[in-house]
Amino acid sequence: MAYLHLHDPVREETRDIPLRKPLVSLGRGEGNDVMLVDPSLAPTHANLLRKGNHFTMSVVDRATHFMVNGVRARSSDLRVGDEVVIGRFRLTLMEGEPKTAAGGAPTGVAGAPLSEVEAVRKLAEFSRDLAAESNLDTIFQKLLQSVVAITGAEKGFLIAIKDGERVLAAAHNVGRETLDLSRVSDSIVDRVLTDKKPIIVSDALHDAQFASARSVVDLRLSSVMCVPLQWRSEMLGVLYLGNDNVRNLFAQQDLALLEVFSSQAAMLVHQALLLNELKASNRNLRDQLQKSSQGGIIGSSESMKACFKVLKRVSPTDLSVLVLGETGTGKELVAKEVHRLSTRAAKPFISINCGAIPENLLESELFGYKRGAFTGAAGDKVGKFEAADGGTIFLDEIGEMPMALQVKLLRVLQERVIERVGDVKTRPIDIRVISATNKNLEEQIASGHFREDLYYRLNEVTVNLPALRDRADDVIQIAQFLLNKYAEQYGAKAKGYSAGCQNAMRSYYWPGNVRELENRIKKSVIMTDRAQLGPEDLGIEIKERATTLRPLAEAEEDFKTSYIRKALDANGWNKAQTARELDVDARTIFRYIEKMGE
Repeated sequence: MAYLHLHDPVREETRDIPLRKPLVSLGRGEGNDVMLVDPSLAPTHANLLRKGNHFTMSVVDRATHFMVNGVRARSSDLRVGDEVVIGRFRLTLMEGEPKTAAGGAPTGVAGAPLSEVEAVRKLAEFSRDLAAESNLDTIFQKLLQSVVAITGAEKGFLIAIKDGERVLAAAHNVGRETLDLSRVSDSIVDRVLTDKKPIIVSDALHDAQFASARSVVDLRLSSVMCVPLQWRSEMLGVLYLGNDNVRNLFAQQDLALLEVFSSQAAMLVHQALLLNELKASNRNLRDQLQKSSQGGIIGSSESMKACFKVLKRVSPTDLSVLVLGETGTGKELVAKEVHRLSTRAAKPFISINCGAIPENLLESELFGYKRGAFTGAAGDKVGKFEAADGGTIFLDEIGEMPMALQVKLLRVLQERVIERVGDVKTRPIDIRVISATNKNLEEQIASGHFREDLYYRLNEVTVNLPALRDRADDVIQIAQFLLNKYAEQYGAKAKGYSAGCQNAMRSYYWPGNVRELENRIKKSVIMTDRAQLGPEDLGIEIKERATTLRPLAEAEEDFKTSYIRKALDANGWNKAQTARELDVDARTIFRYIEKMGE
C-alpha cells in the first residue's frame, strides 16, 4: 500500500495518509481529502491521481504550483521517496503500511472506503448533525459536505425542487463565481428526476447514454453520481456529485452508500421543510391577525368590521360611548381601544365595575371621600373620577348602578365637577366616559330602573358587540391566537386544532363568549400533551346537523308547493287569478293542487 507522510514544520506535527482512492484532493478547503490549513493555498490546490502503481500530481488552477524534490511544477509523476512541498507542508510518497500518527493516534483518510461499522457510525453522526439543525440552508450545506466526504467526490451540488422548478440549494468545493446550475448535466438530472432512480456514470464523455448530451460535452464531464432525494412520493431534489477530470472514480459501493445517506437525509429535510412551512404559516397567521384586528380585538366578520369602523371614527372625539354586548364579548377591550386611539391615550385609563362593588361603597369608590366622612375614613381618598382626570373612565355594568348614584353621575356628566363624600368643595375634572352593559337599558328605563336622561348622556355613540356564536368566521382566528399565546406561556406542545375540533367550535353556542373560549383553551393547553387539540380537549361535543340537507330539486319543489298554496289562499283559491299573478299557465296551478291533494 502507498501512503503520504505529511510533515507540518510550523506545528511540528506529522501524520500518515493511506492512498486508497483513485483520486485524492489536497487544499485548504474543508471538502478536500487532505486538508492543508495554509491561507496561501487554493481551496483545492492539487489532485493526486493513482492508476495502478503510477501516481501523478497536478494543480487544479494553472495559476498555482507545488515543488517536487525542490523543482517547481504544475504537474508531475511521483515515485516512492519523492518529496512534494505545498505551501508550508512537506509530503513524501511512501510504500508499505502507514504508521500511527504522532501521539499514537491511528491515522485515517478522508473519503477512503468505509467499513460497515464505520459507515453505520458515519450515518448516525450524519443523522444527529442534521436533526440538530432547523435552518434549511445549513441543513443543505451539511448534507452536501457529508456525502462529498464519504464518497470522495471532488465537488457536489444539491438541487432542490421548489414549486416545480429546480433551485441550486447548496454547492460544495465550487468557486462562488460558478454557483449556478450551469455546472451540472441537465441530461443526467432529467433522467434521475424522471426515473426516480440513482445513476452512476463512470465516463460521461464516452457513455452510450449521455455522451451526445450538450451539457456533458460542454462541461467535459468524467465521473458523475446522481441520486434522488425523495420522501415517500414527494421528490425533494437530487444530490449530484462528480469529478471533471477522473474517470471511473465512483464504484457501486459508493452509490449504495449514497442511497442510504440520501434516504435518511430526505426524511430530515422533509421535517425541516414542514417546520419551515409551520413557521411561515405562523407568520401568515400573525399577518392575518394583524390585518383582521383592531388593537387587541380580533375579528374579520362583517359585524366586527362595522364595529372597527365606528371605533376609528368616534375615538378621536370626546363623545361618550356606550358599549353593548353579552358577558364575555370584550367590552373592556373596546373601551381600551377607544382610549388608545384618542387624544387622551397618554393619560390614565381607569376602569370600575359598577356591579361588583356594594352600593354603600360605590359612591366613595367613584368620587372619593374626605377624612372623617364616615367611620374608618382616616384620610382623604381620591376617587376613580379624579384619578382619571385628563384621561378616560370606563364604567362597566352601568345597568347595575343604583338610582341614587345615577342622579349624582348625571350631575358629574353635565357640570364636569365632582364632590368627595363628606366634602362640600367641588373639584373640576376633564374626563371622557365610556360605559358598558349587557342589559337592555331601554327596557330598564321602561321599568323605572334606569334614568332616561342619564341614558342619553352616556349614549352619544353606541357600539354593539356581536356574540361569539354569531361570529363563526372569527372563532378559529381567536382560538388560534389564544392557543399560540398559552402554548408559549406554558411551554406546551399544542400547535393547532383538528378539523373536528374546528367544526365543533363553529357550531358551539358559546354562552360565555370569548371569555369562555379563552378559559377552555387555557385549560386544554395545560392538560393535553397532544400537538393537535380535539373537541374533547375543549370539552365540547361535535353536534349533528340540526336538519338533513336534501337535494336542491326536492327543496325547490317543496318551496313552489308552499308558495302556490299561499298565493291560492290570498286569492280565495281562484285558480285563474292565481295563475295570472304568478305569471304561470293555469295548468301548472291545477297540477300543484292535485299534488296537495286538495
